[in-house]
Amino acid sequence: MLRFITFFFLLFSISDYTSAQSSNFYTEAPHAIIMDVTTGEVLFEKDARVAMSPASMTKIMTAHMVFDALKDGVIEPDTKYLVSDEAWRRGGVSSGSSTMFLEAGSSVSVMDLLRGIIIQSGNDACITVAEGMAGSEEFFANRMTLKAKEMGLKTANFKNATGWPHPEHKISAYDLASLTKQSMLSYQDYFSIYSEGAFTWNGITQKNRNPLLGKFSGANGVKTGSTEDSGYGLVGSATIGENTRIIVVNGLASKSQRSSVSQKLMQAAFNQFKVYALYQKDDIVGQIDVYLGSKNTVSVMAESDINVGMYYGDRSSLKTKISYKDAVAPIIKGTHVADLIVSVPGRIDRIVPLLSAENINRDSLFGIAWSVLKNKIRGN
Repeated sequence: MLRFITFFFLLFSISDYTSAQSSNFYTEAPHAIIMDVTTGEVLFEKDARVAMSPASMTKIMTAHMVFDALKDGVIEPDTKYLVSDEAWRRGGVSSGSSTMFLEAGSSVSVMDLLRGIIIQSGNDACITVAEGMAGSEEFFANRMTLKAKEMGLKTANFKNATGWPHPEHKISAYDLASLTKQSMLSYQDYFSIYSEGAFTWNGITQKNRNPLLGKFSGANGVKTGSTEDSGYGLVGSATIGENTRIIVVNGLASKSQRSSVSQKLMQAAFNQFKVYALYQKDDIVGQIDVYLGSKNTVSVMAESDINVGMYYGDRSSLKTKISYKDAVAPIIKGTHVADLIVSVPGRIDRIVPLLSAENINRDSLFGIAWSVLKNKIRGN
């Protein structure tokens, strides 16, 4: 039999919980998300789980592949790759797309190519890296997708290294934020390139296109993107004090709208949203009934920290309940015996495993018989 124990938390408690899709907060971006880096908690989202065209925000994954190869020793920072005619033709000056201005037949170091990818958004740099590391851009894109799946990015499907439009080249805003968080935490030294303001190659200096850099205090990354199909988008990051937040916006109509919307969203990320601790790992959440045990109940505890992102302006109450099936002794401490269900109107219920906080032995034969008799008398 499925049983529930319901709890209510007042709106001003530290245990407050609110929908990430706050009814009191609005952004013009068709796709948007705010994510806290430390906890991974989503503070706000709008159509963030829907696969979309990422344009040059794809290059966060391209750069991450290079970071991985550097970490594993497959390549070195001074490893050089040859710029092919194909890379020059499809990503160079004549392509009409973002370019590093590489020259066909030249050899360029990995670190220079990384800056060309991250700061200048050079498609020629992306193709050169892809061909150098995998033999072709197609094979490299396949590796990108496989790596993305390993990272838990369920919607990711890459068909190229540049973000050039393709009907099957997709990823959600949520997965872009998750990718960025993982890359940021794993490769802090290399990730700092995203905060550099400009890069010069072949005598041409190009500024970083990120509209947050130099305009939002604490901004430290990451990547813009735009095509006719995707609209204008940005993955942005900033750190204020001990808090680091990632935002993603996409589908905007212009550069100016991208700039204004992203700045408003990043301001809200720090000024209007907060991460609250609902329970810490091993905190006792409640008790559930036990059958045939030496005790009639067992305490249940949080399997891991339970953090909740909350919009300051939301004043709705939280409802949680412990859900469990009949627990029968013996029960070993640390066994998954129940779930905590967190419910807020407008959001899918959140289910968190709860573990037994103690050992419960099976009762004696007399005790079991007496328990069965009592249940019959009660009509259970």
